[in-house]
Amino acid sequence: MELQHLMTRRLVTVEMDDTLETVKEIFDELHLHHVLVVEHRRLVGVVSDRDLWRALSPYINSMVETARDVATLNKRVHHVMSRKPKTLGPEAPVSTAIELMLTHRISCVPVVDSDRRPIGIVSWRDILKRAGQALDAQAPAGLTPT
Repeated sequence: MELQHLMTRRLVTVEMDDTLETVKEIFDELHLHHVLVVEHRRLVGVVSDRDLWRALSPYINSMVETARDVATLNKRVHHVMSRKPKTLGPEAPVSTAIELMLTHRISCVPVVDSDRRPIGIVSWRDILKRAGQALDAQAPAGLTPT
C-alpha cells in the first residue's frame, strides 16, 4: 500500500517564529500530536506533542505557576522543532514509513511533494489503525476481540 492511501491530508502548519503557546492551543483544540513547520510553504521541521511537553514548564495552569513558567509558552517553534525531518513521497510504500519510524525512533513521517511542500502526514497511530482494520477484516465470522 502506498502512503497516499493512508496519509492524513488534514494538515496543520506553523511557522518557525510562532510561539509554543500557539502550538499548545492547536494540540489542545484539535487533539493533534504533530504540527508541521513550514517556511515559504516548504517543510523545515516537525513539532510533536512530546517536543512541546519537554519544552514547557510542568507548572503551567497549576496553583504554583509563576511568571517564569508562563514564559515558556513564549518560546519559539524553531527552538524545539525537529529539524530536517525524515520525509517520503506519496508513492512510497507504508513499509518504508514503518522502517523510517523504527530506525529513527520517530512517531510520524511527513509526506511531501517534489518541492518539499507537505501534502500529508502518516503517524504510527494511522498505521496501527489500518493494521487493526485489516486484521478485523480477516477474523473469522462470529469472533470478536476481547
